[in-house]
Amino acid sequence: MNKTIVIVDDEREIADLVEVYLKNDGYQVHKFYDASSALSQIETSEPDLAILDVMLPDMDGFVLCQRIREHHLFPIIMLTARVEDMDKITGLTLGADDYITKPFNPLELLARVKTQLRRYTRYNQSLSARELLEYDIRGLHISKDSHRCTLNGKEISLTPLEFDILWYLGSHQGTVVPSEELFEAVWGEKYLDSNNTVMAHIARLREKLHEPARRPKFIKTVWGVGYTIE
Repeated sequence: MNKTIVIVDDEREIADLVEVYLKNDGYQVHKFYDASSALSQIETSEPDLAILDVMLPDMDGFVLCQRIREHHLFPIIMLTARVEDMDKITGLTLGADDYITKPFNPLELLARVKTQLRRYTRYNQSLSARELLEYDIRGLHISKDSHRCTLNGKEISLTPLEFDILWYLGSHQGTVVPSEELFEAVWGEKYLDSNNTVMAHIARLREKLHEPARRPKFIKTVWGVGYTIE
């Protein structure tokens, strides 16, 4: 069955362009020009991935991303003309998996869609296809066989990307994982020095784990190097 992708962008020419490239690659596409219509569709028929603009007529795209994340874990790619680092960090912190600025290369967008779908597909593989592996770190339990994470017995809802980050850090417990290594291992792309993606996702993970900003219990920052779970 073909994967279904939701596009939410009030610039009709952009939405039409993205739709053409996705359909040519075999994807089913649902296209919306406002957030409310997209939310109604998502609640009745969950897609495999969503591409969201930030500047929408009825709702900020960041708010839309946050609303989706309240109930859904499928990948979200933000597509917007905003280029400021804080806008990127905001989107990623609220649950987006990737961020592409306009103008963009449609082939690059298509490649990023495929990357996110591959990760999400791995996340949803049948349990019998996975090796039984798990870590228990002072009440933080990470299970790869079920892709579940619990903290003191209470389940923590993680996106596939967030789980991959936490799993990689947990599998290197006691060692410092450089930001570059973490990014390339989880995202499968070349790391750039100006990339704030790792920092934004670590911040969201800490929030979900109820970590104090100044003295985190689990994910600790080694400034100038990377992150570690001790």
